[in-house]
Amino acid sequence: MRPDEPEWTPPPRDPAQPAQVRRILALFRPYRGRLATVGLLVAASSLVSVASPFLLRAVLDVAIPQGRTGLLTLLAAGMIVTAVLTSVFGVLQTLISTTVGQRVMHDLRTAVYAKLQRMPLAFFTRTRTGEVQSRIANDIGGMQATVTSTATSLVSNLTSVVATVVAMLALDWRLTLVSLLLLPLFVWISRRVGNERKRITTARQKQMAAMSAMVTESLSVSGILLGRTMGRADSLTRNFATESERLVGLEVRANMAGRWRMATIGIVMAAMPAVIYWSAGLVLQLGGPVFSIGTLVAFVTLQQGLLRPTVSLLSTGVQMQTSVALFQRIFEYLDLPVAITEPAHPVRLAEPRGEVRFEHVTFTYDNPEREPGAAPAPATLRDIDLSVPAGSSLAVVGPTGSGKSTLSYLVPRLYDVTAGRVTLDGTDVRDLDFDSLARAVGVVSQETYLFHASVADNLRFAKPDATDDDIERAARAAQIHDHIAGLPDGYDTLVGERGHRFSGGEKQRLAIARTILRDPPVLVLDEATSALDTRTEHAVQQAIDALSKGRTTITIAHRLSTVRDADQIVVLDGGRIAERGTHGELLAAGGRYAALVKRDAHLVPNGDQPLSADLTHG
Repeated sequence: MRPDEPEWTPPPRDPAQPAQVRRILALFRPYRGRLATVGLLVAASSLVSVASPFLLRAVLDVAIPQGRTGLLTLLAAGMIVTAVLTSVFGVLQTLISTTVGQRVMHDLRTAVYAKLQRMPLAFFTRTRTGEVQSRIANDIGGMQATVTSTATSLVSNLTSVVATVVAMLALDWRLTLVSLLLLPLFVWISRRVGNERKRITTARQKQMAAMSAMVTESLSVSGILLGRTMGRADSLTRNFATESERLVGLEVRANMAGRWRMATIGIVMAAMPAVIYWSAGLVLQLGGPVFSIGTLVAFVTLQQGLLRPTVSLLSTGVQMQTSVALFQRIFEYLDLPVAITEPAHPVRLAEPRGEVRFEHVTFTYDNPEREPGAAPAPATLRDIDLSVPAGSSLAVVGPTGSGKSTLSYLVPRLYDVTAGRVTLDGTDVRDLDFDSLARAVGVVSQETYLFHASVADNLRFAKPDATDDDIERAARAAQIHDHIAGLPDGYDTLVGERGHRFSGGEKQRLAIARTILRDPPVLVLDEATSALDTRTEHAVQQAIDALSKGRTTITIAHRLSTVRDADQIVVLDGGRIAERGTHGELLAAGGRYAALVKRDAHLVPNGDQPLSADLTHG
């Protein structure tokens, strides 16, 4: 991360503004046909299950007392068919609802990933990788129960409750009133529990994100090397144990929140049959209406059937309130503004020539946390006016923080200018379609990144349809083919996590080969040979020189040999152009460039050593 870039943190959430229910429901809109089928299955299952107590009443009050064997057989068969149909409907609705839920999770994961792919480079320099991974894995994974079963459970239990209450009213409205007397209290308790679990879930997910970031940073190859060489392995373990201990407490709180209150609801609901029998007996003793044994048994059966969906419905409400916290975290990422976008009607360059111009370019790193009205951060680049003709080479040098890398990143639109414009063949790069710009500008950064895949796959990432011969030619041009061919698995060799099976110079040459394979008309070399020893640098520089013929090359200079051969050299200082010209012109001018070269003359008799530290980084 650059020193002038503030760390990114998510925008603050207003706890009084939960995620809109309509937005959550919109996630299921593409699957409304399947959900309608689930609704029909739920309704059918609820109606069929409610029929069973009525069959039971007929058995107890009619078939058995009257000795009607044929009717008894039909009623018993009907109860068996009811059980079979209820089970079949339940399996089908589970299959469909689970499929829909998994599709919704897939859509969410893909949407978040696609959104992050569109975010500017500044976002990733301010955000820990573990935080991003936690949003995609932990937060979306935590919503699995909600999107796969909760919606169906809500519909199923609600339908069951309504159908059961209607059936109970049909049996006896007085006993029904007794059964439903405490229901409003139960609803109030469940809402309290849901709000409590929502708060705990938010804290738990933040803690999981912190742990994920710690694991990603400390258990990567680079993290292991740093921890062991600094003797911090035990300290890192203790820090992880502390974070894990915090998570333990949050997990226990999340699982126990409201357990006693919900258990009380279950106890009361389970005690209701006794209350029904007691109420019926009391009414009978007081001279009230007489209930038949079949009616009482059927009613209690319905009342017991009401217990499960009612408790489940209350628990579902709690779970949905808890899941709102997860949806909010996902919506935060989906709602992030995308600073670098493709225009509505982009320009497509069929055959770019490679002319690059910086027209009065000013660039300032944006600070999303800056208070309204506060002074903006100082500009990293100020009024840069440069022309790089097609096929020519530009070398940029300057002290640390002078804006050299930032200048090169404006060409492929890794950042967008704050003022002025950058053009490619006379067209503002902001007006180009992303594909044209990516094909026109190739970047080899000082920080080489390789995937944990084979050498061939890493190279083919630049050109998926490249043949084996294409890959080999690119590797030869980058002076890396002989080394690859000498490996036991050749081009099928796995490069390891972040390419750590290869040396810095080898990784850099693989990155150059990857860019050569893409064959762009504009090359941006951000200290591309910085990791190479002098001998290897000469070999790679020869390949770069051959590749650069007829192409525009912008080089963030590291070695004097690279600088003096450029068509023009620009010295940046404080974000401004301090000097410009060829190597000979700048030496003759006797300015800062000449002073630095003269000061280092005793170190660079053959022009093979790096420039002064004042020129090499930034």
